[in-house]
Amino acid sequence: MIATEHNDSLNAKILAVSEDRIQGFLREPFEEIAAQAGLDEDTVIEHIRAMLMAGTVRRVRQTLLATNLAQGALVAWKVQPSLIEEAFCFMFEKDPFSGHVVLRSTDAETPGSEYKLWTTVKVPQGFCINEHVNLLKKKVGAEKVRIMPAKGIFALGVGHVRRKLIEPGAKADQPAQMIKTEIVELSALEWRVLLALKREFLVSEIGPSPWIKRAEEAKVPLNTFCQVAQDLDRRRIIGRFSTFLEHVKPSTGGIRVTKFNALFHWAVPPGREIEAGSQVGRHEILTHCYWREAGPEFGNVNIMAVAHGTDKRRLLEHKAAIDQYLESVGIPVFYTNVFWGGRSEIKPSEISPFAYSDWLKVLRT
Repeated sequence: MIATEHNDSLNAKILAVSEDRIQGFLREPFEEIAAQAGLDEDTVIEHIRAMLMAGTVRRVRQTLLATNLAQGALVAWKVQPSLIEEAFCFMFEKDPFSGHVVLRSTDAETPGSEYKLWTTVKVPQGFCINEHVNLLKKKVGAEKVRIMPAKGIFALGVGHVRRKLIEPGAKADQPAQMIKTEIVELSALEWRVLLALKREFLVSEIGPSPWIKRAEEAKVPLNTFCQVAQDLDRRRIIGRFSTFLEHVKPSTGGIRVTKFNALFHWAVPPGREIEAGSQVGRHEILTHCYWREAGPEFGNVNIMAVAHGTDKRRLLEHKAAIDQYLESVGIPVFYTNVFWGGRSEIKPSEISPFAYSDWLKVLRT
């Protein structure tokens, strides 16, 4: 029997690499995971397959920097308690363009605490995110909505297994570099390759030379497929090749990867968002860090970051360490808060304009 829990020593060794260490496009991603983990490729393939079948790993896929392919935003929704269950289910089950769907709460009544439902939304090129959100608002009966596009990205990754051992205050040697969110237009060939590239891997597809069938799907020779993918990578459209852990729900053996999902908020002086985001984003506990304008309803927050863990007190220690560091480098914080994630569902946001046209037709019938 092959162990399938994330905390098995061999699986942990693989996941420490495969979650977020394989950046960009590679012809042989499983070979590279094996090389970095110091294991043979057959062992890595066998264990990733087993974890995917068991649900410990919820998906294996080539990620994209979708903020460069589609309009994206974090969206906070104020929904009546009697409607929130239906709204949650609609966002998760019926809207392919909503990715993370999370119910959030605060430890006290604070600015924005009446916004309980939070989602990430991406709307493909040629369509409008405001119109999409307004369609959803009417569909689920939301009272208010706040759309918060990312103006800059300072941290974007997962690595839950690796982060379990990180101490509060641990940070990179240099400030994080901001990634700008700039929409890139693609040719028909590039879209064909991209849509085949991003599809989740079936268990049977996990193995050497995994792109052969994807090239056939895109109706191009393998070399052409790889050349297009490599060019997209150079243009900062390709993210990482990743095994995504089921980190929200317990495994079949009852073991949790994480228990708490903390969305940290900071309001820093206007004009210092890039400096502050670079200093916050260098902290290694964070899986995400963005410059977003939340507006007066949320205390004029403009820097947001996410951290995960199994101990709430420990996450607050990480937050306190970041707060102290910002003070030490002379960045004032006018207001700060933590929104805790409760029930959540996660799926990749669809970014295909063709899929969006089809969805609109169904929604309006």
